Amino acid sequence: MTDDAADGSADESLGRASYLIEGRRVLVSDLVRAGLLSPGARLTFRQRRFGQEHRAQVSADGRIELSDGQRFRSPSAAAAAATGRGPYDGWTAWALDDGTLLDQVRQSLLDTAAELPPSGDIAAEDSAVRHTRLKEARRQADAKAPVTLTVRDLLGWWGASRRGYLVTERVAAELANHGLSTVPDFAAVGIDDRVTLTGTSGDTEDEEETTEQGPVAGQEEPGESDSPRLAAPSGNEEDKGEPIQGQTVGNLPSALKGVVSVSSSASFEEVFTKMRLNGYSQLPVLSGPRNLRGAVTWESIARARYANSEAPFSDAIVAAHAVSYADHLIDVLPELERFGFLLVKDQTNQIAGIITIADVAAEYGATARPFLLIGDLDRHLRRVISEGLDLAEVVALCNPDGRRKLAAFDQLSYGDYHQVLGNQLQWDKLGWPLDRKSFIARLDELREIRNELMHFNDKDKVGDSAIPMLRNMIELLREHGG
Repeated sequence: MTDDAADGSADESLGRASYLIEGRRVLVSDLVRAGLLSPGARLTFRQRRFGQEHRAQVSADGRIELSDGQRFRSPSAAAAAATGRGPYDGWTAWALDDGTLLDQVRQSLLDTAAELPPSGDIAAEDSAVRHTRLKEARRQADAKAPVTLTVRDLLGWWGASRRGYLVTERVAAELANHGLSTVPDFAAVGIDDRVTLTGTSGDTEDEEETTEQGPVAGQEEPGESDSPRLAAPSGNEEDKGEPIQGQTVGNLPSALKGVVSVSSSASFEEVFTKMRLNGYSQLPVLSGPRNLRGAVTWESIARARYANSEAPFSDAIVAAHAVSYADHLIDVLPELERFGFLLVKDQTNQIAGIITIADVAAEYGATARPFLLIGDLDRHLRRVISEGLDLAEVVALCNPDGRRKLAAFDQLSYGDYHQVLGNQLQWDKLGWPLDRKSFIARLDELREIRNELMHFNDKDKVGDSAIPMLRNMIELLREHGG
């Protein structure tokens, strides 16, 4: 909302777009500007377990000011600073003098935006429907009957079919606004894996002792920003920065698909049978679902039996390593190279899957194919423009003010190709018997795919479906571009 958003319908429409359509996170300053929170309002964070109370007040610019003068945009950062501990969900930690939680004030703002009269804008109406669905999910989470669904179905609430960085941020922000998170993190598992929509605990002190696995989608960490995992491109001062994304261990298909294991008291016959029946090269040795004792492999069996033909099974157990499903894939590669395989822990620290070098090779191989085709497409587009059009005219279209100092076809970007080929005059000079609008529409689709790939945000393999599109475009350029 703008500073005077409490009064005009135009500002109300902007409010709906800001919180519900664009999906950015609600800030304390938004509550102040909407008149739902007054500057100078006193806040209290009561830690009943320790018999402590922490005081703060709302500043005129919508920050939380502690009694020692420290000021924070984020309620969670303020709670962590006040206690010297954390992380906390500050929205359910801080309460007004009448006992109203900041989270309740936030929900009032969202309700107001969602209840605006229908505007005829499809996106606005879809966002209002989604708001109702998220409120119901929060109610069920608070009633200890949380909604469980696949990541694919969750994305469908936003009309999305894959997790690009903008979609991921929008989903995370709207979940956070409703006090929801997903377990496991929806961005760190496969698109057909199931996640549970959980709410924040009413006793926030319980959360401070569960820090081993880190935050999940929708929760907050201490810091200045309410968007610790991703930064939304909303233009807001808190949300600057490139969204932090990338392939996680959990994005690999085998990471959370379960494991076949044996105990340390197993026999060689049991191990042989399980490995042969499943086509495995290794089995984890577990004492309970969270206690990894090691692993047994064909190589370790051979070494143990070679050293002693009567060796007990325990001699064949070798070291194994487990990583979190939420770890970035690139960060665990050294350990994968060392062990040849890694066990994967889920959000409860149970051993839930296994990944191998073959899994990673397949993942990066699938990622590399569309990259190679994107490079080929770039070269073909540059060639047809450089061979068929005048450089001066191209520069005039792409750099009318001269700021970019374009001086050669090699300096053109993908956006420049779109600009040039979308121009009717330049298109006519190519003399192609093709429909310009259809060609440019496909070029625009490929531009979006290219952006996702270049940001390494292709979690859901949009590149796989794009491969035929890329090949067809390249073939068309070869045929008509000479």
